[in-house]
Amino acid sequence: MKKAIIFLNLMLFTIQLFALNIETDAFNHKEYIPHRYTCDTKDSSPSFSWSNVPEEAKSFVLICDDPDAPFKAWVHWVLVNIPKEVTSLKEGVSADELKNMGVIIGNNDFGSLGYRGPCPPPGKTHRYFFTLYALDSILPLKEGVEKKEVLKAIQGRILSETRVIGLYQR
Repeated sequence: MKKAIIFLNLMLFTIQLFALNIETDAFNHKEYIPHRYTCDTKDSSPSFSWSNVPEEAKSFVLICDDPDAPFKAWVHWVLVNIPKEVTSLKEGVSADELKNMGVIIGNNDFGSLGYRGPCPPPGKTHRYFFTLYALDSILPLKEGVEKKEVLKAIQGRILSETRVIGLYQR
């Protein structure tokens, strides 16, 4: 029995060690997002990098949303078909830079394309989920795609996913 428990713990550790991982130097997981990445100042996108990419990955999808928004999860950023060779995005990456990489930029719930930072109503702290999906294919989607369309399109194509969560309160 002890050997089985040790084996299972070792397997779990190995899976976590080699699982897709996303990080940002802008904030730590489950800590507050600095103002410059919010609607209260520059509204600049944070930098991100990811590692332990599955060999079979053909592209990535990155979605940022706020599940604590009133009425629905509020979408802040949708990026589709990030090339498999790309393993980072710089702070404030522009729409032109993303398009030059072949990335499809989706609509956010502010009614525009690209990144719009945290902008919750005054009161409680909101969580912002930056979720990265490694996919086994390139998606046949167009600029302005909605999050719900992306989530439907990636069903059955997800090799791995990871998330970093930031917090913000006004």
